[in-house]
Amino acid sequence: MPNSWNPLELIARRWTPSARLVRQAALVTVVMAVLIVVTGGAVRLTQSGLGCETWPKCTDDSLTPTADMGIYGVIEFSNRLLTYVLCAVIGFFIIVARAAKPMRSSLTRLGWLQFWIVMGNAVVGGITVLTGLNPYIVSSHFLLSTVLLTVAVITWQRTREGDDAPRLLVATAVRQLSWLLVGAAAALIVIGTVVTGSGPHAGDARKVHRIPLDWQEITQLHVDFVYIVFGLTVALWFTLRAVRAPHPAARRVVELFVVLLSQGLIGYVQYFTHLPEFVVGMHMLGSCLVWIAVLRVFLVLRDRGTPPPDALPDGPTGEHEALQPVVEEPAGAGSR
Repeated sequence: MPNSWNPLELIARRWTPSARLVRQAALVTVVMAVLIVVTGGAVRLTQSGLGCETWPKCTDDSLTPTADMGIYGVIEFSNRLLTYVLCAVIGFFIIVARAAKPMRSSLTRLGWLQFWIVMGNAVVGGITVLTGLNPYIVSSHFLLSTVLLTVAVITWQRTREGDDAPRLLVATAVRQLSWLLVGAAAALIVIGTVVTGSGPHAGDARKVHRIPLDWQEITQLHVDFVYIVFGLTVALWFTLRAVRAPHPAARRVVELFVVLLSQGLIGYVQYFTHLPEFVVGMHMLGSCLVWIAVLRVFLVLRDRGTPPPDALPDGPTGEHEALQPVVEEPAGAGSR
């Protein structure tokens, strides 16, 4: 056989992981995608961005940090090592997705996409060091991490549904409102990277080039988009109630509402306490949770059928049983 020496195929012949394991492996990739963002933020907030002075080595003569680099070198190098852990987690997901029966190529493709995003972002991280923490490269490094998180969340969702063509569970206008929410949240994240690139936490104690903008004015723009996202969330909740959308959709919007309130509180605390490092780190974690919540709202508004029989969610009833397409009543029907 032409593929007889393919290691993934050899594993699939000898091992059939449970559907629960596939879902758990996908969830771990989401957790790791969040962790890599938070630890990357810790590198910047502890001024360890240039703890290793070059890349891919830590110094010209050493792969690992030397004693004279102190804690800064350890922190920066530890974040590099975490990339290998992330690759291992993604690799494990690819293995279990390939070995599961029936094998779903849609899941393995998403796993490989995560892997190549990590590889690309590792190169961008190296360029970040080689350019002395250029703020534009730092911003792209964070945004690529957000892309990874996006794919990880989609992968996790896909393990809990089938491979049918997407079918809307709400009217087209409601779907368009959810697109606006996703776009506003994406703009919020991008503007947040500009705040980072122009703000006081440069990533290293030495003089580092910053984006030549007033970070307080950009922060105000960032806050404006918080209100936009918040307003769209409220509007979507009322709309879903009005059209009697499936209960899981309304529940996801409520979850997003709670996350937004928590993130807004953290944002105000960090601003009025003059950006303490720990609170800024919590805000970065919150930005990941907001984006996850937004994606979950968007994804719950369509249906792709139930998973294969041996991949049904645990419990007597799965989420898909509660998801039914909404049939809009003709005008005036409610008056009968």
